[in-house]
Amino acid sequence: MRITPTLAAVPLMLLLLTWLLVGSTNIGAETFDRALGTLDDVSMTQNALRRDILATRAGLLRNYDPLVRDGAALRELMGRLDEVATVDPRIAAAVADLNALMVRQDELVEDFKSKNALLQNSLAYFGVLGSRLGATDGDRALAADVGSLAAAMLRLTLDTSPTIARDVQDRLEALGARPPPSGDAASLRALLAHGRLLHDLLPATDGVLKTLFALPTSREQTAIRSVVLDHQMASRETARSFRVLQYGVSVILLGLLIHAGLQLRARAMSLRRRAAFEHLIAGISTRLITARRPQVGAQIEQALAQLAAHVGADRAYVLFGGAARRHHVWSRAGADCPPGWPEAAPALSAGFDRTADGLIHVRHVARLPAGPARDALAAAGLDGWACVASRSGDGATDIMGFDALPPSRMIRPDQLGLLRTAFDAIANAVGRDHLERERSRLEERLQQGRRMETVGALASGIAHNFNNIVGAILGYTEMAEAEIGSGERAARHLRGICRAGERARDLIGQILAYGRRRAAPSRPVDMHALVVEAASLLRASLPPGVELVLGQEDHAAMVAGEAAQIQQVILNLCNNAAQAMDGAGRIGLDVGLHDVVQAQALSHGSLMPGRHVRIAVSDAGRGIDTETLGRLFEPFFTSRQDGNGLGLATVREIVQEHGGAIDVWTRPGEGSRFAVWLPCIVEDAPEAPVAASMLGRGEAVLLVEGDRKLMLRDEEMLAALGYEPIGFSNGADALAACRESPDRFDVLIVSHGSSAQEALDLAAALHEAAPRLPILLALPSSERIDADALAAAGVFEVVRRPLSSTNVAAVLRTARFRERERAGAAA
Repeated sequence: MRITPTLAAVPLMLLLLTWLLVGSTNIGAETFDRALGTLDDVSMTQNALRRDILATRAGLLRNYDPLVRDGAALRELMGRLDEVATVDPRIAAAVADLNALMVRQDELVEDFKSKNALLQNSLAYFGVLGSRLGATDGDRALAADVGSLAAAMLRLTLDTSPTIARDVQDRLEALGARPPPSGDAASLRALLAHGRLLHDLLPATDGVLKTLFALPTSREQTAIRSVVLDHQMASRETARSFRVLQYGVSVILLGLLIHAGLQLRARAMSLRRRAAFEHLIAGISTRLITARRPQVGAQIEQALAQLAAHVGADRAYVLFGGAARRHHVWSRAGADCPPGWPEAAPALSAGFDRTADGLIHVRHVARLPAGPARDALAAAGLDGWACVASRSGDGATDIMGFDALPPSRMIRPDQLGLLRTAFDAIANAVGRDHLERERSRLEERLQQGRRMETVGALASGIAHNFNNIVGAILGYTEMAEAEIGSGERAARHLRGICRAGERARDLIGQILAYGRRRAAPSRPVDMHALVVEAASLLRASLPPGVELVLGQEDHAAMVAGEAAQIQQVILNLCNNAAQAMDGAGRIGLDVGLHDVVQAQALSHGSLMPGRHVRIAVSDAGRGIDTETLGRLFEPFFTSRQDGNGLGLATVREIVQEHGGAIDVWTRPGEGSRFAVWLPCIVEDAPEAPVAASMLGRGEAVLLVEGDRKLMLRDEEMLAALGYEPIGFSNGADALAACRESPDRFDVLIVSHGSSAQEALDLAAALHEAAPRLPILLALPSSERIDADALAAAGVFEVVRRPLSSTNVAAVLRTARFRERERAGAAA
């Protein structure tokens, strides 16, 4: 018959209980109790012996029977102590020492008895003889000497110090020197003999008593008692431990009965917590999916607060690098993040081992090995840390972290597994929001491009006719100059008309070139000379009530571009300022150099790091309301009845063509300030085609251009801009090269295909092969391009085809800076 494990455990449990029962009876306790009782008896008998010895010395005991009984009792008790001497070598040694002391004590007692017998006998004779001699009537001097000797002897019986003994010795010698009395000479000799004997016996007897009472028997008894007490306590403690074990086994038996129930209950609670966590994550995911773009940030922060409350964290955050580059942080009141945190979390996570879900959990920071990781977490004030980290498609580290401040109340690691699901939900929402932002940006660029194409077509038609008018004005002016002397005032006015007409003809040429989509040549422009000339034109054209005030100018301010276009920007902004003040007021015009250390977002565009020229036009007019500010640079949009909506639209187009940006500050009733930022070039490089800050640094650019002649031209242009062009006239070859070594290139330019859709398909294929690379799509027209399709294909920017060096330089500069930001986030 096969015995089940449960039945086999029964006899083992019985043996265990029997062993515990035997151990809990404390058999050795009786031996130690008897030993302690014996020690008490030894102590009492020892005290009785000493009491009897003192009584005998004082003469209160007339025999030595009590001393004999006490000695016999002590010897018997010492025999009993031999029983416990075998328990511990320390007890055996102490008992042996005590036995030796008892033997010595017996010897001293016997010596005392001998000396005390002689002492008592001599005292008796000394007293009788002293009384006899003191009663002699014939010799009063003898009686006096005997009396003084008796008094000294009495003192010696009480105090055997050397001084008293010397006094007795002197009196004995003095008495012995007297002539013996007649008839009592024998009594005097006997008195002196007993006196001398007492003189020797009393100190000797007291010396025996001192030696007897100085024996360290109490010390040895205390040593034995201490060791016995230790063993007694240990024995009782052992018995108590066995009883505790007995109770523990009983509790274990009871625990085994309820273990299954507790396990079931724990599993049920774990399932409920997991279900609650899943429900929370499902709600978060649903809200993020249905949230509109302006609500995504608030929903993410709400999700972080809910997740932090569930896991027991004091702070929660998500950081996305790469193209998305988005941070959201939540913290409870009083638990704000220290400087540099959580920005350091992505790099710190690289030093920890992760689970298959990318989870990192540090339950207690103080228990980490000493090193930079523990120091960084401790510097952030953390007691516990949990995070989910992953690599995005462009190589950056994305992370969702939870910080627990001391004392940590974070839940167990096995309950943190669902954080990956929550992280994916937030990451998907951030990705969708990023794609939506890119789509909106591209849509805005496309709409602006379409408007400007319309403006260009319209302006080209008008410019042809206006060019004829300007030509006639210049012709008549030249004829008038020929008939008027050069020194007359009218000649100066005519020369001003000629300069303005020539500037108008140049501007018409630019409008015609823009309408035909030809790249305008870029030349160094001295901003000081340009502003002086623009101020001269403005003072002649502004209303009489408007004063133009030039601020501090930087004579070293140089930009690359077309002087006529940049001057047109200044003229348009100043004319708008004059109209905003209803023809009366002051217009401020300032030009200066500024070093931009890091990327800055302006109201209309963004600045890359580098040196820039800022052209600021300010007025104290009506200001601009919020609705108008949103449509300020739209073509054909105007807030005036006599306006045409082309002035500011032209300003924005020119600024973007020159790689710049615009910042608008306004407040209704207080005025406005338009600041135009343009990349600067160095003063000693007059032939530079573009700003030095816009030049490349040898980055590899993959160029796809179906027209081989255009490809060669564009390669030369890119090389002149400081890039390394790698051109392909066949899209399949370019795609194969990109798939073979995607890390070889830094930027992709697609200017290929007979249609916009063909170019877009090629861009999508290149984006799939190299998802981290920015793509520039060059098209002759943006009429039939959808922003969603551009975002899905990974298009960073749409530029005009054929390529313009200034435009391409500005766009490549922006793409290059964003790539450096992405690389920094990935590192």
